[in-house]
Amino acid sequence: MLKMSGAVIISEDIRIPLAEIELSAVRSQGAGGQNVNKVASAIHLRFDIRHSTSIPGYVRDRLLALEDRRITDDGVLIIKSQQHRTQERNRRAAIDRLRDLIRSVLTERKPRKKTKPSKRSREQRLAGKRHRGQIKKGRGLIEED
Repeated sequence: MLKMSGAVIISEDIRIPLAEIELSAVRSQGAGGQNVNKVASAIHLRFDIRHSTSIPGYVRDRLLALEDRRITDDGVLIIKSQQHRTQERNRRAAIDRLRDLIRSVLTERKPRKKTKPSKRSREQRLAGKRHRGQIKKGRGLIEED
């Protein structure tokens, strides 16, 4: 596990101490030759959403309500970063992804208002379908009298 001090700043009000984030270095997957086989440059970030004291309750509830495969049934967010060659860049990328995910739930989405297509748009759609049908019909065999 990598040790760091400080905090991850999400917004003016929300700061996650790095003590709540578990970072561990692992070997990357896939092709890459000797560097991938020898060096643990990929990073696994684990953040326990359920037991975090640094995020407000409404943010915690929204994060847990997300249907994201990176969040386990126990409420632990797992992010794996392996796209860079160095451990430091992968660590920064993982923390950036954590920050982006939490920021995505800070703003509440407006509910969608159901609307019906206008009469004109329905007519245009059907006219387009008729026109396309005529084009396709013209590609058929030509019958001679």
